[in-house]
Amino acid sequence: MDASLGLIVLIILVALAFDFINGFHDAANSIATVVSTRVLSPGTAVIWAAFFNFVAAFTFGTHVAKAIGSGMVDPGAINVWVILAALLGAIAWNLITWYWGLPSSSSHALIGGLCGAALAHGGTATLILGWDSKLAKTVYFILLSPLIGFLLGLLFMVIVTWIFRRSHPSAIDRTFRRGQLLSAALYSLGHGGNDAQKTMGIIVALLSTAKLADWAYQPGGKEIAWWIILLCHAAIALGTMSGGWRIVKTMGQKITKLKPVGGFCAESAGAVALFSASSLGIPVSTTHTITGSILGVGSTQSSSAVKWGVAENIVWAWVLTIPASAAISAGCVFLFEKFLY
Repeated sequence: MDASLGLIVLIILVALAFDFINGFHDAANSIATVVSTRVLSPGTAVIWAAFFNFVAAFTFGTHVAKAIGSGMVDPGAINVWVILAALLGAIAWNLITWYWGLPSSSSHALIGGLCGAALAHGGTATLILGWDSKLAKTVYFILLSPLIGFLLGLLFMVIVTWIFRRSHPSAIDRTFRRGQLLSAALYSLGHGGNDAQKTMGIIVALLSTAKLADWAYQPGGKEIAWWIILLCHAAIALGTMSGGWRIVKTMGQKITKLKPVGGFCAESAGAVALFSASSLGIPVSTTHTITGSILGVGSTQSSSAVKWGVAENIVWAWVLTIPASAAISAGCVFLFEKFLY
């Protein structure tokens, strides 16, 4: 029991490390627009974003965590080594894409890692499949989240442009510099509310697999324990404070040039999409959503205002995320089964 308990604690620490790297990797999602428009300095922006990442613990429920924890993979058909392999695959892919400055999805890296590890261990029987399953809905939203972000960003920008069509540019700039503080806060709230829950779900799955489900839930067995919620939100907030500056440059400068009004519209569009997904328990990609929003805002200027070549590289990273993380995790399962048990 001591060895098993030690292994469980180790995997929980790896899960929190993934959560930290998620915040580090996805800091760009929360702060790129507000930094590129020079509304906040980079240091202030990461503190602002991290604060709202943590506050999200008290704002959203745990619908997304439950989808990850028991809605995609059958906890009874896997073991703790599978969960460790899933985390290692997701961490590896996050670090690879961070090195190349590509804003890939930490969410999809985790989901790909979990599915790849489960398939390597027990085949398709370990996956909860079906057209209306949580796994299927997640796949649908791989396509839908950037499209929704794009359409909302475009719509918000058109509406704001029409409302302020007679205002002086300097007045618009002043107004939306203040407005971006609110929109960045809302987006960071949505980011923390959706992404931190994915690590919660992994920890719940781990404890359920280890026959320690009582540790995972509050008395009554319905709501996830507060120690898991607070640790996961603290880890992602600390990761955000560390900042992934390579990706900030890609998101805030290389896709399109943003002014405060554009940053406000992109962040607001992303926040609306994330709030909606979290309330429905759908683990969407915050990266896909905000990238789509930025592209939607940029497209209202002219097609040449968007650097579509950069966008194409980002899309390729998206396409590769699930198979790449799945392959790494499957390789980890093979090594664990060959050498460790």
